[in-house]
Amino acid sequence: MYPLNASETLQKKKSLKKKLLAQSVNWIEKRVAILGGSTTAEVKDQLEIFLLKNAIKPTFYESEYNQYWEDVMFDNPKLKQFEPEIIYIHTTSKNLTPYKQVKTKEKADALLKVQLGKFEEMWDKIFATYNCYIIQNNFERPPYRLLGNMDISDYRGFSNFISRLNQGMYKYAQTYPNFFVNDIDYLASEFGLSKWLDPKYWYLYKYAMSIEAIPALGFNVANIIKSIYGKNKKAVVTDLDNTLWGGIIGDFGLDCIYMTMDTPMGEAYRELQKYLLNLKDIGVLINVCSKNDYSVALQGIMSDDFLLSPADFVCLEANWDDKHYNVEKIINKLNLNPDSVVFIDDNPVERDIVSENIPAVAVPYFEDIIYFPQHLDKQGYFEVTAITADDLSRTDMYLANTKREQAEASFVNYKDYLKSLNMSAEIKPFKSSVIVRVTQLINKTNQFNLTNKRYGEAEVEQIASSDKCITLYGKLVDKFGDNGIVSAIIAEVKEDSLRIVLWVMSCRVFKREFELAMFDELVAIAKSMGLSSISGKYVPSDKNEIVANLYKNLGFTNYGGVWVFDVSSAEDLCKVISIVR
Repeated sequence: MYPLNASETLQKKKSLKKKLLAQSVNWIEKRVAILGGSTTAEVKDQLEIFLLKNAIKPTFYESEYNQYWEDVMFDNPKLKQFEPEIIYIHTTSKNLTPYKQVKTKEKADALLKVQLGKFEEMWDKIFATYNCYIIQNNFERPPYRLLGNMDISDYRGFSNFISRLNQGMYKYAQTYPNFFVNDIDYLASEFGLSKWLDPKYWYLYKYAMSIEAIPALGFNVANIIKSIYGKNKKAVVTDLDNTLWGGIIGDFGLDCIYMTMDTPMGEAYRELQKYLLNLKDIGVLINVCSKNDYSVALQGIMSDDFLLSPADFVCLEANWDDKHYNVEKIINKLNLNPDSVVFIDDNPVERDIVSENIPAVAVPYFEDIIYFPQHLDKQGYFEVTAITADDLSRTDMYLANTKREQAEASFVNYKDYLKSLNMSAEIKPFKSSVIVRVTQLINKTNQFNLTNKRYGEAEVEQIASSDKCITLYGKLVDKFGDNGIVSAIIAEVKEDSLRIVLWVMSCRVFKREFELAMFDELVAIAKSMGLSSISGKYVPSDKNEIVANLYKNLGFTNYGGVWVFDVSSAEDLCKVISIVR
């Protein structure tokens, strides 16, 4: 997707939108309000294109020109009726109070407090009124520096004022997890500040940036939104030869490949190793798919000069099979959907073969190792809006699954294997400390997902505090380690019944009977409340066929598409997991 073809997305936006809407995908429909401090028509159009590319179908509310403050702070029946799920505040340095030179730092601090306070008051009002996500532009540097280089360091400089204002915004973002910063300061720098701030577009059309920069802006905001709703990539599958190191290790041997700081090329390959290692540390699963003898590939990976270790890779497929077969094998082993995976290979033939056979896998263009880490990063595959404890230990969790598979092979009876795991579960109502992870699980889970519903963090918090809803999260631990929070249920009390609104479970614990443990707990709650039944629907998608018969297997009866379970005579179904209460 990157580098963006700005002229194409600007000139062909109608045909692109039509083509994207014609896709047969499971759309996530979201209401997005754009509150602008400048003209936003093209911003909306470009944002829509990039959201559609990520299977998010937006409905927009767009404020009148420069009415972002008034739309929030004064009664706005139209915006309230719209019920935004996301409010994007498109302001820039043009919207700051005209900066006047001040003679003392105290006056500069007072001016900063007033300006930041105005925005904080608006953000607080949005949370109080709409309880939705906020995406707020930070502020780009000014087009000129009155004090020259000292403009950034001296309290009298406008550049210094903007920098301090941005820092205040970042502090607010660290306090409120549903507040996200759209970093136009970085975008303007990358685009070139003089091109970004082309004044003719402001004077003619009141666009706060050049028209050519707007696709990059829309792409950036779309990345934040898709991350909020779990559309990020989860895994990388990478080649080795001429990808993670320079040269072909099987032909030239370990001593003749480039991966050290001693040569410019070795340093370039090392940079990509470093980037992947950092991705792994924020929860992205790193895997190898290489045409090599396994022992030869391992020789390179275990080299002291190679930054990653075997323990950093979840799957290591090194053989002479066609790569698309090995990529499919890795996808199946990880229990992921193909659209969650990025394939990296220097060979255009291998890239084309994988793209042709597994079209949902993302295959970025790879021309020059010197520029590839930056190119990969700019694709927006791994945009982060939250990092949980589960993210930080995800690779270890998957490696523990490998140990479980090895242990399973020694058992003839599968039930005996499950008992040998010594599994224990914490199954409790949602609480504040798990909201972020539960929201992430809801939005990232596609296979074990009965209704395909997506909720934002603010919505999950609201559900958790509602006396009309029953919520359960499930955390599973066994002798090989902690699987983290792997399941969530949301149910509504309807007369004398519990109606399952959402039920998701991570692919990491498939075939462990954890769904039975979760259901047993839900039945126990229904009984304790004096309810007679539990009901639910299965909403099919192209990814959740695995749960098509779940209700039937649990003992539900189908009444015209609504599955109903009589709790009166129900007994516990799970016999292999102990519940910690």
